[in-house]
Amino acid sequence: MSRKTTRAAYVTAAELDAMRQHVRKSALDKPGVYRMISPGGEVLYVGKSKRIRSRLMSYFRCDFPADKGARMLREANAIDWEYTPSEFAALLQELRLIKKFRPRFNVMMKSDGRHYAFIKLADSAAPKLLVVRAPTLDDNSVYYGPFHGAQRLGEAVRELSDALGLRDCALDTRMVFSDQPELFETPPITPGCIRYEIGKCVGPCCGASSVARYASRVSDARAFLEGRHDGPIESLREQMIVASELMNFERAASLRDKLQRLEDLREEFTRLRFAVETLSFTYTVKGFEGDDRVYVIRRGLVRAEQQKPKSRKDRTALHELVRSMFANEQPQAAPGVVPTHAIDELMLVSSWFRRHPKELKRTKPLVA
Repeated sequence: MSRKTTRAAYVTAAELDAMRQHVRKSALDKPGVYRMISPGGEVLYVGKSKRIRSRLMSYFRCDFPADKGARMLREANAIDWEYTPSEFAALLQELRLIKKFRPRFNVMMKSDGRHYAFIKLADSAAPKLLVVRAPTLDDNSVYYGPFHGAQRLGEAVRELSDALGLRDCALDTRMVFSDQPELFETPPITPGCIRYEIGKCVGPCCGASSVARYASRVSDARAFLEGRHDGPIESLREQMIVASELMNFERAASLRDKLQRLEDLREEFTRLRFAVETLSFTYTVKGFEGDDRVYVIRRGLVRAEQQKPKSRKDRTALHELVRSMFANEQPQAAPGVVPTHAIDELMLVSSWFRRHPKELKRTKPLVA
């Protein structure tokens, strides 16, 4: 059955009433996650709630077709659910199920680029910096972020590219480096590239830059984004001082604005690195009916979960688990680089503690 046909095939009133009765008789008001499933077996929607029964019953009171909840319910002929020890556990399970099934009625957590933006160092013969809404898992590019404000981020990335002479032309533009001499019998020419003409790009497309020279600029960009190198900021500051001394105040003001954008970018990276590094602890969560759990969180990611230790032996086992995680951990990615597979969970965990700051009192620092 095609998706178009599936969307139009609403369940009957009798099927809808059967689902309502099933929820009313079987569901409990406990934390958990639920799935709405179409007659063809498609998972239409995944949700979570602190009180599963109340949440599911609310769908049957939605107005059709105005409410999204009513529309997706009428495409489903089954609802299933599973209980979790806590709301935090439900959030994690909801994320994992959305990533697994990619339900078409779920919008959030399919792509967190809806609210955030990332800097992408696009993998190519001459890498370039881009601002994207969401990372992809099918390339070898490097991503930095997440950041709020795509427009402001785009302005900062343009300043960084200009300061380092990185290209901003289309990814499929042919690159011709100067250390490919067999291609040149005449001096380098620019293929209509105004940025090269005005000195804002080193010209990897027209034989004006060697592979090594351009790679060095890319390395400087990565060092800046990873907090290891302030060359672009220092260069702009020196140019601003010179312009002021020459009483070229208009240029000095322009350079000041460029400098501010790069400093704002560096400051946001500093906050990001701090946030990731501080999200490393064990977190004890009170569970429904005493099912308390301990989560081992390392750099914003849940690395392990187990029941709260109730004996000295259990506490020793937890300590050994943490020690083994440190011992077996892969080399840390460069600061500011977020693995694409980890972004959603990192954002979920950081958002949880922003919304529930008192929960930080339940955490304890990790000790290797």
